[in-house]
Amino acid sequence: MTEQSAQPGPDGRRRVRRALVSVYDKTDLVELATGLHAAGVEIVSTGSTAQCIAGAGVPVTPVERLTEFPECLDGRVKTLHPRVHAGLLADTRRPTHLAQLEELGIAPFDLLVSNLYPFTETVASGAGPDECVEQIDIGGPAMVRAAAKNHDCLTVVVEPRRYGWVLEEIAAGGITLADRRILAAAAFRHTATYDVAVASWLGSVLAPEHGSPFPSWIGATWDRKAVLRYGENPHQAAALYVSGHTPGLASAEQLHGKEMSYNNYVDADAAWRAAHDHGDVPCVAVIKHANPCGIAIGKDVADAHRKAHQTDPTSAFGGVIAVNAEVSVEMAEQVAEIFTEVLVAPSYAEGALRVLTAKKNIRLLRLPVPAQQGGVELRPVSGGVLLQQRDAVDADGDDPGGWKLAAGEPVDAGTLADLQFAWRACRAVKSNAILLATDGAAVGVGMGQVNRVDAARLAVARAGDRARGAVAASDAFFPFPDGLQVLLDAGVRAVVQPGGSVRDPQVVEAAAAAGVAMYLTGTRHFAH
Repeated sequence: MTEQSAQPGPDGRRRVRRALVSVYDKTDLVELATGLHAAGVEIVSTGSTAQCIAGAGVPVTPVERLTEFPECLDGRVKTLHPRVHAGLLADTRRPTHLAQLEELGIAPFDLLVSNLYPFTETVASGAGPDECVEQIDIGGPAMVRAAAKNHDCLTVVVEPRRYGWVLEEIAAGGITLADRRILAAAAFRHTATYDVAVASWLGSVLAPEHGSPFPSWIGATWDRKAVLRYGENPHQAAALYVSGHTPGLASAEQLHGKEMSYNNYVDADAAWRAAHDHGDVPCVAVIKHANPCGIAIGKDVADAHRKAHQTDPTSAFGGVIAVNAEVSVEMAEQVAEIFTEVLVAPSYAEGALRVLTAKKNIRLLRLPVPAQQGGVELRPVSGGVLLQQRDAVDADGDDPGGWKLAAGEPVDAGTLADLQFAWRACRAVKSNAILLATDGAAVGVGMGQVNRVDAARLAVARAGDRARGAVAASDAFFPFPDGLQVLLDAGVRAVVQPGGSVRDPQVVEAAAAAGVAMYLTGTRHFAH
């Protein structure tokens, strides 16, 4: 016992003589066990882990021989025993703890290697409640937390990627206190992430609260993926974090270009959302400062890109582009002629990457088409966080079949298609928002104004002569006829807006007097 409890050396290293290994993920397990045995480490193990180690010809002590109690309840109970946890929790710096271990005949552990049942993977597979509950690990987290708490006296490892490093450190004389603390922090993050996943699933799937679509508690854990050069401005530090395997821009694969910046991520996310609001029709969105300076649909992606770029060629310089379909060689050649910060797409045709990678500064991202819209989104505010359902395209409010013709005569199919495009496209524009469109392309965008009159003026000014004969979409109702009048005076031929103002009759009357068709959607699309 005295040898087992030797004090650390002057560099704080603790020798590893006895290890408990219990893992679900068997990645590199045989290599680890072989290395531990070669270093003279006694290995105690459980269930299938012990079988795997023994099958490789490495000596191992089954945990039931240690506990003198068989695994029971279909493996639910195997390590929940004093001979396991006393060996993990004993503070071997304390003579009283050493004396109690001696009296009880328990040897301390110097190393725990453990990872947990695949709960999140089981949930993601669509498994039923009983199968998911069975993957809620109990003994694993208990051991990991015990070892992490007692990191002054032993080492805990929860990630297979660290096995090689651990073996190197053992060969060098043991694990330093500084490294044991780092590993303990990783272990607590491991169990915290696991517990949050279980609590979130249980609260949202098996025990949702009555009377509210939102739970009384939400939890998430975030892992740092990258430290960015800076934030919105050079004097602000910034980093990117991801939560598990949540799909989205943060998980995009970068194929080329410099590291992404904070603003690149913000703009690329806005572009990606905007490009995927138009179904399977090829769509390209060009974003500057989180607002579309160009957005269009076309017969193919090259056509859509040409039209989107022409919305505002001046602002498109240095913009961020997203496309909802594969980038063709033709589109790549067009993009290569324009200074572009980021291009994000689900895929790139053969030859398109060769064209684009010739441009040193463009960042190329590959991101699969989102499986579905909807879900919830978070926004931090001082002292808290706001949670809301994402503003996804809604069949009732965004399908022209559900719109109400409030003024003028029904428009032809081409005009109605332009109205639908404008209505969907204005969802991506910061409020107050007015968007003018012709032939499936925005020709003028008025965004982020504090009143709707200025938004209309800005859209008309950006459109210039193209305003005449265009259609217009407003993300919210016109509170007075004055904003609409700006559009009417510019020659807009049809308008779509939510309606709902107390002055709707005056607004509708102004459209009718001008002989302009006005459709009401009943749905608002503010974007703050």
